[in-house]
Amino acid sequence: MPWLLLIGQGRATVPRADLQAGSAQPMDRVRIAVVGAGVMGLSTTVCISKLVPRCSITVISDKFTPETTSDVAAGMLIPPTYPEQLDGHEGVSLKHSHCHHFSFCSALLFSTIIDTPLHKQKQWFKETFDHLFAIANSTEAEDAGVLLVSGWQIFRSIPAEEVPFWADVVLGFRKMTKDELKKFPQHVFGQAFTTLKCEGPVYLPWLEKRVKGSRGLILTRRIEDLWELHPSFDIVVNCSGLGSRQLAGDAKIFPVRGQVLKVQAPWLKHFIRDGSGLTYIYPGISNVTLGGTRQKGDWNLSPDAEISKDILSRCCVLEPSLRGACDIREKVGLRPSRSGVRLEKELLVRDGRRLPVVHHYGHGSGGITTHWGTALEAARLVSECAQALRTPAPKSKL
Repeated sequence: MPWLLLIGQGRATVPRADLQAGSAQPMDRVRIAVVGAGVMGLSTTVCISKLVPRCSITVISDKFTPETTSDVAAGMLIPPTYPEQLDGHEGVSLKHSHCHHFSFCSALLFSTIIDTPLHKQKQWFKETFDHLFAIANSTEAEDAGVLLVSGWQIFRSIPAEEVPFWADVVLGFRKMTKDELKKFPQHVFGQAFTTLKCEGPVYLPWLEKRVKGSRGLILTRRIEDLWELHPSFDIVVNCSGLGSRQLAGDAKIFPVRGQVLKVQAPWLKHFIRDGSGLTYIYPGISNVTLGGTRQKGDWNLSPDAEISKDILSRCCVLEPSLRGACDIREKVGLRPSRSGVRLEKELLVRDGRRLPVVHHYGHGSGGITTHWGTALEAARLVSECAQALRTPAPKSKL
C-alpha cells in the first residue's frame, strides 16, 4: 500500500521506499512516529512538538476525523462518580442481554480509570480543564469547538460523595436547591456547575492544523506491526486504542460500544446528566447529544433502532420538550477500555535492534476528559526517550 502524505490541505502519494530514503535527519534530530489520529494521538503530537526539541513528528493512522471514536464522544468534562452502576437501565427492556446502559461521553471512565490513583485522575482532569478553558476564553474557541456549558447532575439517592474530588476544578460547583430539584421529581439530590464541552468533529481538525503548523507530517496507512516503523523512526508513540490488541499484544483492552443520538433542539441550553451515567442530555454548538449505552465486548458499529428509541424515551423523562426534537441522527463508537490507562515506556528488542515505544491508550470513555493531561505525561516520557538516545553510551574501561 502506498503512503499518503498530507501537507497543508494537499495529498500526494509517496512510495514506501521513499519514506525511509527521505527520512535522513541530523544525528541529534530524533524521528518520532505517533500511531493513531484520535484525540490521544493528535494531542500527544502537539504536546511533543512543544516539549521535545530538535525532533520531527509523523502521525500515522488508517482512520482520521470524522471516522474516529473521538468524533462520536459528547466531550463533556465530568469525571466519574464511584461506585458506578454496571447493570440495569432506565426505560424499556432491550432484547440484547449483554447491553448495559451508560453514557457515551467523556464523563464516565468505567473501569478504565479505577486502577489509576485519585490524585493522578485529578491532575489529568485539571490539566485538561485548564487547557480547554484557555481555548474557550480565546479567539480560537469557535474553530476548536470548545465552549462553557452549565447544568445539573442529578441523583435518585444521596451519593457517597456529595462534593466530588473535582468540585474545585469545574466552575461554580454547588448543591442544587429544592426549587431546582422540582424539575426532576424522581431525583432527591443534585449538583449544579459549569464545565466545558469539547466537540470532537471540530476539535480534531483544529488539532490537525496545530500538527501541520508545527511542521508535523500526517500519513494515512494501516500499521500491522510496530516494527514496520523501524529504522525509519527512532521513537514510536502508540496511541492506537483498540488497535493495541494487535500492535502491543494487549489482551486487556476491549471495546465498550456506545450509541448516541444527535438531535436539533436549539431551545435547550443546560446539560442534564443522571448521576448513574445512564442518561444524559448535552447541548452543543450545532446539536444536542442524547445518550447512551455501554455494551462491553460489542464490536458492532451499526446503529440499533430499538436502542435509539430507548435513549430518546429516557431523555424525554428528564426533559419532556425533547419530544419536539427533529433531525435525529444515530452515532456509534467503540471505547478502548481496560483496567487502567496504559501510559508507560517500553523498549522493544528484536534481533539486536532496539525500538523505544511510549504507550498511551486505554482511556475508555474518559478520553476527552483527560486527554491533555495524559498527553503531557506521554510527551514527557517521549522526552526521556529522546534524551536517552542523545546521550552517548559510556565507554568501557577495559
